[in-house]
Amino acid sequence: MPYRYVVADVFTRHAYGGNPLAVVLDAQGLDTAQMLRIAREFNFSETSFVLPARDPAHTAEVRIFTPDREVPFAGHPNVGTAVVLARELAASGRPVPDAFVFDEAAGLVRIALRREGADVDGAELQAPQPLSRRALAPVDAVARALRLAPGDIETAEHAPQVVSVGLTFLVVQLASRDALRRASPDPAGYAALLPLDDARSIYAYTTDTAADTGQGPTDIQARMFTGRMTEEPATGSAVAAAVALPVAGASVMRPVNMRAWISAGPCPASAAVSVVLA
Repeated sequence: MPYRYVVADVFTRHAYGGNPLAVVLDAQGLDTAQMLRIAREFNFSETSFVLPARDPAHTAEVRIFTPDREVPFAGHPNVGTAVVLARELAASGRPVPDAFVFDEAAGLVRIALRREGADVDGAELQAPQPLSRRALAPVDAVARALRLAPGDIETAEHAPQVVSVGLTFLVVQLASRDALRRASPDPAGYAALLPLDDARSIYAYTTDTAADTGQGPTDIQARMFTGRMTEEPATGSAVAAAVALPVAGASVMRPVNMRAWISAGPCPASAAVSVVLA
């Protein structure tokens, strides 16, 4: 049986940039093993599968797979899937609502659609879970995993820690842009450190950015290293958790909202990511 799919480039102004996503539409009839094989064939960081909602009040059930496993939640698949579904509705002449609700393994993901004129050009999502702070990682072990020196790891705001708003990551703050540039996953160091409390990937970031003036919102630069020794171009769920972590003492039970704008066909919209603590 043939299944329709759309490939979307998320978090980019240009086709073939950003973080690609395959969205398999009307995936009813596929079992878990088949979905995993399809995700491996696409070999993107994630592939989403759209199914009928378990609750008729919701939009759809969305299952998300990496080439290795199913994950309970991820950021860029939700943004991309929402925009793809909105455009599918518009192309068929059906009304496009202002918001979607996706059933996912981590919980309900509420998504507000953003428009430029009549066209949907992005989405704003609320992570399905409040910030969860989990295992701490030893600085020396983290440094080895990233081929860095222990002094490259910044611990003033938070130690390296496994965190989640629906999907787990080891979040590490680095002391400088130079350290971020030099970071590279070491297979032996990775194997010794991960998985840790279900985290298989390291999200490394620094606030040492050229744009940081010390006033207004803090800019960060970040890199995402997966458990497959690959680097993901951009990630949404890790951003939400990482930005919440430094202020988690005051906001651990507050939801995290992520705003993202993605490419809009032949005339891409601006690409940006910000995280707002509600």
